[in-house]
Amino acid sequence: MQHVQEDLQVRWLKLRIKLKERFGIKPDMNGVLLLIGVQELGQGPQQFSKEQKQDLMHIAICTILSASGYYINEGLDDEGWPHFKQLKALPENNTFEQENFLKDHVLLYFQSQNFI
Repeated sequence: MQHVQEDLQVRWLKLRIKLKERFGIKPDMNGVLLLIGVQELGQGPQQFSKEQKQDLMHIAICTILSASGYYINEGLDDEGWPHFKQLKALPENNTFEQENFLKDHVLLYFQSQNFI
């Protein structure tokens, strides 16, 4: 189990380094989720309010977890923002396990985008 966690942390660090090379920043989890949310919104970079940034991170979480069947995209609203429906309960994990769960799904997302 220790090797799996180490591998995850190494792959996470490599992703962050690649994002730094591409965007000039080495984002933390919130920054990575924000990048995914902006990508999924598909309206290009722009100034977002604090509430919109929270919505973008929600879009990112729903998007990355939809690959494992936790959410499904129900389409776009009138402003072009995607909306999701939760299909099953998320696993109950401690904070460390939750972060690793998200990291694993983020890595799968970037893999599916041919970024890593």
